[in-house]
Amino acid sequence: MVAYNQFAYYYDRLMEDMPYAEWLEFLQKCWKQYGLPQTIADLGCGTGSIALPLAQQGYEVFGIDLSEDMLAVAQQKAQEAESQHLFQGKGRVTWLQQDLRDWSLPIQVDAVISLCDCVNYLLEQEDVQQAFMQAFEGLKAGGIFVFDVHTPLQLQSYAEEQPFFLNEDDIAYIWTSELDEERCEIEHALTIFSQVPPSSGGKSGSEHGNHFLRLEEYHVQRAYSLSWLKQQLMAVGFNDVACYGDFVWKPATDTTQRAFFVARKPLD
Repeated sequence: MVAYNQFAYYYDRLMEDMPYAEWLEFLQKCWKQYGLPQTIADLGCGTGSIALPLAQQGYEVFGIDLSEDMLAVAQQKAQEAESQHLFQGKGRVTWLQQDLRDWSLPIQVDAVISLCDCVNYLLEQEDVQQAFMQAFEGLKAGGIFVFDVHTPLQLQSYAEEQPFFLNEDDIAYIWTSELDEERCEIEHALTIFSQVPPSSGGKSGSEHGNHFLRLEEYHVQRAYSLSWLKQQLMAVGFNDVACYGDFVWKPATDTTQRAFFVARKPLD
């Protein structure tokens, strides 16, 4: 699960087309349906692209991620937001370097979220079960757990459509994927070329030539059947488990590529 080291500092640039607005909109649909939370644990928060907007809306958010580098970028973004007075009322983020299979907070929260297919990084069934149990324990009675996953269909699509390319003046990448069909596990290999700015010691510009830094990044994800995931949620104690498809507040189908689960912890 170790990843997002140097890549963390290029993540927002390379992933600027990610549908963060749609994730936030889906969460608002959840809050409308299940009740407005005050405290939220964001598991796999990355560079804070979900946690920070939630804090700016007034929520108390705990941003939890395993990558020290991703959290460093998130903290820098939070400082910039604070300097611009973007936080409302009691809204704030506390950043914590912890594993989504084994995390702890000083309080139980109203909602636990884990978006951008973080659960797919759990490569063994026991890891998923442990993560679900930890989310259950971290929630108040009546709280909800919201997460999304790539389905097996999405991983198959990656394998069929790869390789992927980006070619811009100051940054480029080559992204290949290899699928283990038996385990429904995919390895993404990214080779990233980023222009070295003059301030970092490299020469740039037409007069001195262009210098690029090369980075290698590997990510492995595994997809699980939606029925199995629902069974595991129920097994740790969640009830009222629903599964939606592709950002739409409608049940997931056989053609769903990104599935959203919403599970409630029973009231005492």
